[in-house]
Amino acid sequence: MAAAGCASYDRPDNLAPVAEGLDYQAQWRSPEVSRSNAQYLRSPAINAQACRAPLGGGEGSGKFGGLAAAALRGERLTRGDLLDIRVEQDETFNGSYEVSRDGTIRLPFLDAIRAQGRTVDEIEAELDSALRAEQFYDDSPRISVRILDLAPVSVGVSGAVFEPHQVGIGGVSADQRDSVRITAMGASTEARNLSAALRAAGGVRPDADISAVELRRGGQLYKLDMRGVFEGSNVVDVMLITGDEIRVPSRQCFQEDLMRPSPISPPGVSLFLSNLTQPASGNAESAVGREVREVPWGTRYLQAVVDTNCVGGPRATSADRSAVLFSRNPVTGVSAVIERNIEDLLRRADRDDYDPYLLPGDAIACYDSTVTNITEVARLLGIIGVVSFLR
Repeated sequence: MAAAGCASYDRPDNLAPVAEGLDYQAQWRSPEVSRSNAQYLRSPAINAQACRAPLGGGEGSGKFGGLAAAALRGERLTRGDLLDIRVEQDETFNGSYEVSRDGTIRLPFLDAIRAQGRTVDEIEAELDSALRAEQFYDDSPRISVRILDLAPVSVGVSGAVFEPHQVGIGGVSADQRDSVRITAMGASTEARNLSAALRAAGGVRPDADISAVELRRGGQLYKLDMRGVFEGSNVVDVMLITGDEIRVPSRQCFQEDLMRPSPISPPGVSLFLSNLTQPASGNAESAVGREVREVPWGTRYLQAVVDTNCVGGPRATSADRSAVLFSRNPVTGVSAVIERNIEDLLRRADRDDYDPYLLPGDAIACYDSTVTNITEVARLLGIIGVVSFLR
């Protein structure tokens, strides 16, 4: 009787309708039918029912409106960028200039020239006008403005990303600088692109609407279609400048097609694990190390329980082994606890319907079967009996 009582346990309760498949991902729901009545996979359709229409509409992947194309394409300067400026036959203006904190560059005897958010072609045109306006030249001189070094930028990222916050991107340490490129008087980087900022903010969530990623710059709002990242088509990944604000809207549903590695996805999933088929004093003894906690983006529950040594062993004692997944709805912030009988899930034909995708910060704990639990209780009672006898 004592063993039976110790072996029983309650199923986890949830505030959200997890068991019915109406929380963040339908794969969290409890199995609806027996193994013999396995149905065709229903989770994608259940997830899609909650989806809002993409704000990007039917516009092709990677396309911009005319205004956005003109305003955002090309390399844009920001404060801290280092420029090499040369004016034909006049050493007065030749030299290296840094874009100041107010977003301007200052040449001798000329008013400040606005550089923040502009291209080098635009700087050359304004410098030409300024030199002629101040009567340094009657005719337009030949002018060269080249980027020597690109500074890191600070931008705000919010919305359907895992870690919304102000991010700094584009920084390069001194030991990583390419001296050959610098002496060649040129600079280029992908580290200041929109995709880098989204990744620095933890990557886009599975509910993100990447058809209309919002970029606010200088009071102007642009909407960018990033669907080409997952569709294999070309995407114009715009360069950001300090002060840009990015917001990723949500479609309010779980999209399985976003659970694939990409330049805007999370770099991976860090899991909190407890491999306790036999309780141990530390993770090392249970083979739970750093390489186990880090799993690729798109990993599922079954893959994780295999990775944590929750599966296997004598079938007679391990057939009813279970594992619990602790997750959290990133839209509502409400936690969810999902328990699965591992061996039953492994053998179901519709296993994918109830095999959740893992999200950053998820935790997994393994439990032994009832047979093993009873054995452990009996062993414990035997030890207690021996101790009592010795007393």
